[in-house]
Amino acid sequence: MDQRIYINSVQPLHRSTKIQTKNTSGQSRVPFSEILKEQVQSHSIRFSKHAEQRLKTRKIQLDQGKIDKLSKAIDQAEEKGSRESLVLMDNVAYVVSVKNRLVITAVNDENLKDNVFTNIDSAVVV
Repeated sequence: MDQRIYINSVQPLHRSTKIQTKNTSGQSRVPFSEILKEQVQSHSIRFSKHAEQRLKTRKIQLDQGKIDKLSKAIDQAEEKGSRESLVLMDNVAYVVSVKNRLVITAVNDENLKDNVFTNIDSAVVV
C-alpha cells in the first residue's frame, strides 16, 4: 500500500470579495474563516423533522416570503447574541436554534393558548 502524502493546493469553491491576504508566493488568498463564514451565512434556514411534522399537522403554510422574514428574524436574534429564540410571526410561534439556523418546532395560534416555551433566551416579534 502506498503511504506517501501528497500536498496539493486547495482552491475555494467560492471566491470572497472581502478580506484577501497574500501568501509567500505573492498570490492573493482569502482566509478560510471568511469563506466559511460567508457560506454559513448564505445558507437558508432548515427545519427539524419535528418542525416539519408540526407544520404539516397544524397546516402551517410557509411561502418564500415568509421564509425570508423568518430568516431575517434569525439574523436579528444572531446579531443580539441569541442562541435559542422564539420567533412570533403571522400568528405562529417558531422555536429556533439561532446558531444552527434550525427551526425546532412551530405552533399556530390555535395551539398557543396555555403553552410554555422553555430553553429560549430571546424572542423576536415580526
